[in-house]
Amino acid sequence: MSSPPPDAGTVAAVTVTVRPWPLFIDIAALSLPISVSDATYRINKNLRYFAGNYALIILSILLISLIVQPILLVLFLIIFVGWIYLYFSRNEPLELFGFDIDDKFVLGFLTLVTLAALLVAKIWMNIFVSIGFGIVIMCVHGSLRAPEDQEDSPYGALLSESPRGNYSIV
Repeated sequence: MSSPPPDAGTVAAVTVTVRPWPLFIDIAALSLPISVSDATYRINKNLRYFAGNYALIILSILLISLIVQPILLVLFLIIFVGWIYLYFSRNEPLELFGFDIDDKFVLGFLTLVTLAALLVAKIWMNIFVSIGFGIVIMCVHGSLRAPEDQEDSPYGALLSESPRGNYSIV
């Protein structure tokens, strides 16, 4: 029994782009934020722009932390490939023995497999520490890297380099 293809207007495609690494690591774009609101603005903009890069960094930290347990490393690499192939890289429904498999079923199955592997392996603390370390790296990079469209900041002249602000607008 096959389901009809989803309407293009009701399904939003989630695409995560990995930006070029030289752009991500550009030393010339690093500067200290001038306020906490500027830092949160930068983190928000950079998180949206470099989401793929941050995800790869966090995944790499997680996989590096599993190097001391090679069996678990191979297991989670297989699960990761399963997620990429079965869920993230498909544009059409998964077909098995002539039947279309709903994305919700695939998501549920992959989630159960991942949680079962985590429960059997007992590496929760390793995962939390790795993800926490990745989030710290993400926040530090995100707050130090000035976005390309800094002039479009919602804070406008409040983020001026001058301690007196930009009064030419008034």
